[in-house]
Order: sequence, then structure tokens, then C-alpha cells
Amino acid sequence: MAARLDGAAVTGTARRGKYLWLVLDGEDALLAHLGMSGQMLITSPDFPVAAHERARFTFTDGGHDLRFDDQRTFGHLMYDEGGAVLPSPIAHIGRDPFDPLFDQAAVVARIKSRRTGIKRVLLDQTVVSGIGNIYADEALWAAKVHGEVAASSLSKPRISALIDAARDVMDAALAQGGTSFDSLYVDVAGTSGYFARSLNAYGLAGQPCKRCGTPIVREKFMNRSSHFCPVCQRKRY
Repeated sequence: MAARLDGAAVTGTARRGKYLWLVLDGEDALLAHLGMSGQMLITSPDFPVAAHERARFTFTDGGHDLRFDDQRTFGHLMYDEGGAVLPSPIAHIGRDPFDPLFDQAAVVARIKSRRTGIKRVLLDQTVVSGIGNIYADEALWAAKVHGEVAASSLSKPRISALIDAARDVMDAALAQGGTSFDSLYVDVAGTSGYFARSLNAYGLAGQPCKRCGTPIVREKFMNRSSHFCPVCQRKRY
């Protein structure tokens, strides 16, 4: 990878869902996925090597370096020849709700065709990308939908409203720098986000629902957790 990147010019940036990439010489791509704890950081050239620094990119203009740090090593970098527009390893990933070409009607129809629980569908990056566990819980709370309700049982307007809720939640989170629970979750300048203060469901087990006052419930879900209000988000089968 180092040999392929040597002398390349960064001519653009792009993303799809949770994947980011640098466009190189207008043709190739350096694809990145942050995983659970990966960080892309902009630092001065004299910044010491960090304990979890996996790669560092320097530039001939003598400006800042770009570092990729990852404590848990779930993230990764990949060089993709000819992948400037869309890297081949992520061609199967669906567009996210912020994409100008996101076809909400088509996505709604696809979700409607699934018989599995709606939260599982929201987390399926081939259907709609970018929605993670935290924001799925928040969107479901906002739309008053329980995550175990079969996607096929929801009306198309209800599914569309749920996607709108996910977009609104993520938009609000982006405006606040994201959701940071510890020092691993920072932006490129090393600044933590503070959307955790605005969460309505995720991580609030036992605390009163901000709508009805009923304690938020936490349940195991796909090696993770789901948080919901048992009154506002009733299970329907």
C-alpha cells in the first residue's frame, strides 16, 4: 500500500454510509472504515507516534499529517484501483439517507418486503447505510416503533416516517459532533461530540421516557443492546 500511495495526489473525498475514501489522482481510492474505535486525525508533523497509530500520511506541502488510529483494530484501510467514484469492495452497500441520490420510495418498498424485525432491517447496510445501533434506537423511539415489529407489518408511510426520523436524528448528532462516550470517539481535530446529552433512549435504561415517564428498557440484541420505551413503542405481531 505504501508504494501505491507514494506520490499520489489527493484530489477529493467521498463516502457512502460508514465508509470514507480519499480520491487519489482522480482515479483510485484509499478506502477507510473506522470500525468501533478507528480515528482519522489531523496532526502536526512533529506529533509523537501514538500507542494505537496504525498509519500516518505525510504531504509534500509540509502541512499537517493525516493519521489513522485504532485501539481495537476493527477498522481498516484499503487501496482500490479505479475506485474513485465507488470502490468495488463497497459496491453492495446501499445509499444513506443523506445521499442526494437516495431513493426513499424504493428503500421503503424494499424494507416493506422484509419479514424480519424492523431494527435488523435498519442495520442492514445493503438496504440503507449509515444507521448504526445508537441511531436506530433513537429513530425508533422518535417514530414510536418497536424494533422487533416485523418490517412487513408496517405501512409504507410509517416506514418513510421512520427513515425521516433516522435522518433527523443523525443530522442533529452531526451538528453536535456525534455521540462520544469516551476519548476514542472524536473528530479529526480530536474533539469529542456531545450528542450523548441529547439521547432519548440509547443508554438510558431505567430512566424515565421523556415522552411518557415510563422507565426505558434495555434488552440484548445481536450481541449489542436495544433501548426502548415499553409504552410508547409497543410490540405488535
